[in-house]
Amino acid sequence: MDVTVRPALDGARQQQGDAGFAGFVRTGATLEMKAFTGVSGDSGGYAVPREIDAEIGRVLTGLSPIRGIAHVVTVGSAGYRKLVTSGGTPSGWAAETEARPTTATPVFREIVPPSGELYANPSVSQAMLDDAAFDVEEWLASEIATEFARAEGSAFVSGSGINRPKGFLAQPSSTDGDARRAFGTLQYLATGSASGLGNGAADRLVELVQMLKAPYRQGACFVANAATLALIRKLKDGNGAFLWQPGLAADQASLLLGYPVVEAEDMPDVGADAMALAFGNFKRGYLIAERHETAILRDPYSNKPFVSFYATKRVGGCVADSNAIKLLKIAAS
Repeated sequence: MDVTVRPALDGARQQQGDAGFAGFVRTGATLEMKAFTGVSGDSGGYAVPREIDAEIGRVLTGLSPIRGIAHVVTVGSAGYRKLVTSGGTPSGWAAETEARPTTATPVFREIVPPSGELYANPSVSQAMLDDAAFDVEEWLASEIATEFARAEGSAFVSGSGINRPKGFLAQPSSTDGDARRAFGTLQYLATGSASGLGNGAADRLVELVQMLKAPYRQGACFVANAATLALIRKLKDGNGAFLWQPGLAADQASLLLGYPVVEAEDMPDVGADAMALAFGNFKRGYLIAERHETAILRDPYSNKPFVSFYATKRVGGCVADSNAIKLLKIAAS
């Protein structure tokens, strides 16, 4: 039988995209709407039936950049140790035929980075996973990774060392120089003012830089939060020129006294007794030891009809070389 293929009528033409919603707008036809949990819009209903961007927006939080400037090692177990020598290997001079007495040996110190396990265990209903207009699992994994980065960054700066890394600001501090200070104690310089940077702030910054020995200054940087950097940015030298010179090229970092500046929101604001500014070689000075990357376990069985996403990450950290980091303390002395 001869069958003639005729084009479909205009009214029967297949709609592309969000056809159901378009039909509701045009004809008033019944539209089946589903929410992520079937209750309120902010629980998922906003995503149906709207066409949304493939990338979900979020309120940005400050992520600490300490991981990017510290020394990071991947370990196979929780019992990581690192040996550090102090004092070097002494040497001596002798004539051609003179005896060579035995020289002293280096002093070894053992570094054990305190560690802890970051975890998150959010749950999502199966209906949300089925009906959402975006990849909920991928989005949730990204959210967990961002939160982990924020939490560990805060610990690298001020962590107590109890079930978490020990931040460099949690180390004991002293005004003693490198030769007299106990191992593991950071040296600080007082601003001369009990509540601010003081009148001689520009001179204090120069002193802070020179407190760090020359070998450490290769690769050193300043670390402070945005509020502290705003105060430093206003400082001028005796000729009225700003100490913090902007970069000439778009991809060139602005330099403070010739060294790059790293903005870390976990650093404290300028205030009484606050260690508001750090300067040092963090590759030499701070050690991060992580056992593995973030692991996420998908569990659809324990709490039906919800799917749990159990994420864990084990990470530790501590000061490895206390001579490599110097602090500026808001104090009279």
